[in-house]
Amino acid sequence: MTSTTVTSTTKAAADSRTSRQRSPRGSASPSLSRSQAQVGAAFSSGYTLFLIAFGVLPAIYAIYLAFTKNGSFAGVSNFTKIFSDYRFLPALGHVALFVAVWLVGLVIIVVLLAIITHAIKTRWLSTSIRFFYYIPGALAGASSVMLWLFVLDPAVSPVSFILDAFGFDSFVQVVRVDQLPVIFAIIAFWTGAGGWIVIMYGALNNISSEIMEAARIDGAGPINMAWHIQIPLLRKWISYMAILSLAAGTQLFVEPRVLSIASKGVVPQDYSLNQLAFLYAFKQNDFNGSAAISLVLLAVALGLSSFFVFRGGLFERD
Repeated sequence: MTSTTVTSTTKAAADSRTSRQRSPRGSASPSLSRSQAQVGAAFSSGYTLFLIAFGVLPAIYAIYLAFTKNGSFAGVSNFTKIFSDYRFLPALGHVALFVAVWLVGLVIIVVLLAIITHAIKTRWLSTSIRFFYYIPGALAGASSVMLWLFVLDPAVSPVSFILDAFGFDSFVQVVRVDQLPVIFAIIAFWTGAGGWIVIMYGALNNISSEIMEAARIDGAGPINMAWHIQIPLLRKWISYMAILSLAAGTQLFVEPRVLSIASKGVVPQDYSLNQLAFLYAFKQNDFNGSAAISLVLLAVALGLSSFFVFRGGLFERD
């Protein structure tokens, strides 16, 4: 079956469904609309207050610190200082490589596992699989890293045979700096992928059964339906996952810090930008430089997030 046939079938089914849904309905009364608006405002007010207190105001203060020194305007001198720091570019490269490995692996594996799980028709089996996917997400970040300290140590690891197959005889060999992006991506995937698989599964349930049935009648197989129907209709959800995962990935801190302590310095204390900002603030007592690093992280995250928003059509109406 060709992609053109699948596309035409999908459009026809969607148009038919849309035309049936355009039946006239009575509009809500003004009082009901006001009541709904008040309830919505009440529910969002708590989040708004916390966002202002712990998001907006700290960001404004960070901007103030980044452009001042000893209370006086310093222009871009703080940014010049951190850019000239020999630790900055390596830390930036470490974070960029980790985020690239993690996002690519996350999108491919999560979408694939969600589609496979959705294709399982046995209810108890599908429910059990989703439950097991979600279990690792119940562990907090630091607890998860502590667990992985044992997994990555060939002497006590339950998967030591895999580590031996790769030629790793000690914990220090496993956590070499050139291998850390993959290790951190595996830890992050193990911790957070399960929740995203469940979310993608729910999004797949919202795809019209008429569209899927029409594609089956036209002879589409599971791979064709996944590639031409399910994945395109998951585009917004994939973009949403990429944005939140990107925001979390650029804040890499707990994993390298715990591994640095466990490896007694094999993993450097300035491995990530967040670690470097921590050193600036609490080791060098330079909060202005730390704020400048945080603004660089914010700018990069906002730029990449904007790319996913517009390319993924996150705010487009279907």
